[in-house]
Amino acid sequence: MPLTHLEHFLIQSPDIDATRDWYVKVLGMRDGPHPDFGFPVHWLYVGDVPVLHMTQGGAGVTADRLRYLGQQSQATEGTGVIDHIAFHATGLDTMIAHFKKIGVAFKERQVDDQALYQLFLFDPNGVKVELNFDAAEVKNRRAEVMATDYR
Repeated sequence: MPLTHLEHFLIQSPDIDATRDWYVKVLGMRDGPHPDFGFPVHWLYVGDVPVLHMTQGGAGVTADRLRYLGQQSQATEGTGVIDHIAFHATGLDTMIAHFKKIGVAFKERQVDDQALYQLFLFDPNGVKVELNFDAAEVKNRRAEVMATDYR
């Protein structure tokens, strides 16, 4: 059940278009494709890798965003704007069994159009951690929440 690499981080912003424009103009990232989650997002790429995700933050986030991602902070400035860190991982069934054995709570999500299965959990400091598994690892499993549930 190893982690293979850091995948991305997500910033919550009151103006995701202005935030996107800053990263594109200042750091040379490029706005690229992303799944349709049913709420506004931008994914910014370095080369072919989507390393920075962003969505609306603050008090007025959509119900769809709350159902899919949750929200631990309404901050839109400072380090509280980072909603979660994500890792790519392997061994979905082993990881789930491990979490259950040691009593770590997690939520299952699935991004249908990207063939991605996700586990969300929290570290002891309340930082949300996302683990992404390739759909090839999913065997007769359906997540509690599917991204297409909101369309």
